[in-house]
Amino acid sequence: MANLVRWDPFGEMWSLRQAMDRLFEDAWVRPWGVRRSDEDGTPTRSLALDLYETGDNLVVTAAVPGVRPEDIDITIQGDVLTIKGETQTEKDAAEEHYHLRQRRYGRFYRQVELPKSVKSDAAEAHFENGLVRLTLPKAEDAKERKIPVTAGSAPQISGNSR
Repeated sequence: MANLVRWDPFGEMWSLRQAMDRLFEDAWVRPWGVRRSDEDGTPTRSLALDLYETGDNLVVTAAVPGVRPEDIDITIQGDVLTIKGETQTEKDAAEEHYHLRQRRYGRFYRQVELPKSVKSDAAEAHFENGLVRLTLPKAEDAKERKIPVTAGSAPQISGNSR
């Protein structure tokens, strides 16, 4: 005798929703989980950044917990900022003795195109409490300039008028 199973039209949609939730979680909630390769093909993790602008500077902040300042490599070539480094695993416990292991280890690498031209020779990087903060002075042509407005008659513009 054949068993009858009631068809649930939304059941198949549920697995699609779970897949989409997992995609967004990996992309936005856990950005360190996304695997990439740096220029030599070694698998790396992406590095989450904050990039904002002040009057004279671009400021970049990145969380790099467990990394020593000397293990972070920061370069600027043209308008492209590259930050890379590596976190080392702890040798305290053998792999088979872990009950839970959620911290991320290995190489990280991030390249981002800067929205403004900067003076890379005047850039500064400071490291404190697992955060690296870069201050990148804007190039003179990238700085905002205030144009004063004067009262009076406007200058005459020569040219063809229709």
